[in-house]
Amino acid sequence: RGFIFAMEQVRGGGEMGISWYESGKLLKKMNTFYDTIACAEYLINEGYTTREKIVLSGGSAGGLLVGATVNMRPSLFAVAIASVPFVDVINTMLDPTIPLTVVEYEEWGDPMKKKYFDLMLSYSPYDNIRKTEYPHMLITGGLNDPRVQYWEPLKWTARLRKETKGNNLLLLKMNTDSGHMGSSGRYSWLRELAFEYAFILHALKMDQ
Repeated sequence: RGFIFAMEQVRGGGEMGISWYESGKLLKKMNTFYDTIACAEYLINEGYTTREKIVLSGGSAGGLLVGATVNMRPSLFAVAIASVPFVDVINTMLDPTIPLTVVEYEEWGDPMKKKYFDLMLSYSPYDNIRKTEYPHMLITGGLNDPRVQYWEPLKWTARLRKETKGNNLLLLKMNTDSGHMGSSGRYSWLRELAFEYAFILHALKMDQ
């Protein structure tokens, strides 16, 4: 159908070495979102896509990237897909009983320290929802997810529905049988992927 896939290597990822990774974590986390915006603008400016057709997708911490970026630049994307997204950063990182919270201090910081709390609050997707028009959005979660608890995508979606303007699609799909990695089994995974593609095609009116 004429799709082009682009995989961004933003600061905070490990693909480009340790210094690249460290330049997108802790107090430098905003670089991850700036890089995502820069990649999207490059793809549009170079003619690979248009504002009316560009799709942003990410899962888990990549779902945080999706949420933070669409808060910063909601008009830059036509569609956003956030899978099992880590979006309630403050509440999750303040709860040491959640399995990954304490070990993730090295990645995000300890919110009991003001400098990290203030930074987290500035980009946490849930806490920065605005009264604006967001792109078409598909948000997924897993009821048995031990890493990103199911209530994160639920409460994020509820707040988006309350605040967003316009008539763009905003769909939450909660899988009651899956965990963080989605449904087990090859065909179950393919069904989930097909659902995402179908949502994109419908949102972009390419399913006519």
